[in-house]
Amino acid sequence: MTERKTVYKWFWVWDFEKEERWLNEMAMEGWALVAVGWCRYTFERCEPGAYTIRLEMREPDEGYLAFMEEAGAEYIGRVIQWIYFRRRAEDGAFDLFSDIDSRIAHLERIDRSLFLIGMANLLIGITNGFTGGSRVGILNLVVCTVLMYGLGRIRGKKEEMEKERQLRE
Repeated sequence: MTERKTVYKWFWVWDFEKEERWLNEMAMEGWALVAVGWCRYTFERCEPGAYTIRLEMREPDEGYLAFMEEAGAEYIGRVIQWIYFRRRAEDGAFDLFSDIDSRIAHLERIDRSLFLIGMANLLIGITNGFTGGSRVGILNLVVCTVLMYGLGRIRGKKEEMEKERQLRE
């Protein structure tokens, strides 16, 4: 029987690179990601460094999953719009983004999600403030503030990549 363990860990959406780094550190320690859930990661014992893990925010797309499978990547699972893949390290480098433009497009998808959810919380918070639901309204405003902070972080990363793209042109 294969040894398994489940780890519960929280990552902010704007810290997806930190999450991916942690998942790859786990793989280097001999723990291959086999399932994901809300703040839940399930691992199986494997040879240290046997897998490379990647994650990406994108709409559900069966064609993309089939393409990734053809490229040797194994679909692990999905959490909302985040897709998790792993590929054997012996198969070579594994990157989901082939150039700066695809990285910027990924950040723009994250940007849109944070903006829409943040604005929804702002509107709900303001509406609840006027209708007497002040506790709920305050919570929505706090959530909006946190999401706007994350949006600023994502936009900062995007600006850095756009500057890098200009330098390369």
